Amino acid sequence: RTVPDQAEIVMSSLRKPGRIANTDSEIIGQSPVWRQIMKQIEMVAPTDATVLILGETGTGKELIARELHRRGRRKDKPLVRVNCASIPKELYESEFFGHARGAFTSAIRDRIGRFEAAAGGTLFLDEIGEIPLELQSKLLRVLQEKCYERVGEDKTRRADVRIVVATNRDLKKEVAAGRFREDLYYRLNVFPINVASLRERKEDIPLLAAHFVELAVKELECVRPRLTRAGIETLQNYDWPGNVRELRNVIERAAIFAQGGALEFDLPITGSAPMPFEPVDHEGVEQEFLTEAEMRRRERENLFAVLRKTGWKIKGVDGAAELLGVKPTTLISRIEKMGLKRSLLKEDVGDLCA
Repeated sequence: RTVPDQAEIVMSSLRKPGRIANTDSEIIGQSPVWRQIMKQIEMVAPTDATVLILGETGTGKELIARELHRRGRRKDKPLVRVNCASIPKELYESEFFGHARGAFTSAIRDRIGRFEAAAGGTLFLDEIGEIPLELQSKLLRVLQEKCYERVGEDKTRRADVRIVVATNRDLKKEVAAGRFREDLYYRLNVFPINVASLRERKEDIPLLAAHFVELAVKELECVRPRLTRAGIETLQNYDWPGNVRELRNVIERAAIFAQGGALEFDLPITGSAPMPFEPVDHEGVEQEFLTEAEMRRRERENLFAVLRKTGWKIKGVDGAAELLGVKPTTLISRIEKMGLKRSLLKEDVGDLCA
């Protein structure tokens, strides 16, 4: 079968309950490289071995961590995720290990840390390469001795957690540059899993695209669009620097604009100049034309759907601006110009163009 044929098979399968998009696993893919990753997960998940997940941003490292927990012996206990890149330097120790009341000025009560919150379960340390060098020795001690103390407390506590870490950095280079402890690196690198980029598994794009169409229909409450052979070919001719996360955003944006029709993707063909615009000859085919008012109405409805989907989050990852492919300032200007407000009901949005 050709890859375009797969798209039709996938779409027909998704229309049947309990197929592909409704599997127990959140991980989707059938390419050889992805099957190899799944084999690694199957081997290491039942153990308590530390796992180091490596891969570019947007490849699905957190999904791998969830799958490891779901298949492991600790699946009935908590899975606690820590984004190491988002913690202020002075709060790392308190976030990881907790603190006692009075340990510092703002410590008005005892607080448990992430190790204690994950007791019996899995602690997922995302962006492990961002941890300050001075804290790395304390993390190493927990990995070696399985114990720690809260900040401002002498009592030693047992760390009963399975450690899974992830990074998009090359930790070997970080070690060579003196930014990451070599002994900690070896402690973490017990079982590495390298997550392939989307450009390395383009065979999986039909499955992923179809899955994201289903999610878009459910989450954006939009009319089901059609995923065509031509659409799949367009997606596969792009190199996806943002990987699976970018693919999902592109699918959602296209689903909103499709209005129940065929999905169309405005993506550059990798390694080539942008394609010039060529008018299509529609002679003999009856065309539907939109008035200016109808175009404004449709634009408002599209924008309102995206804002509802993102909870009116404008900036940052998974914000409305990123989803629509515009700058946050541009989007804010459009929202103000269209008079959109969070309090509006869905059925009232179209009336704004009157």
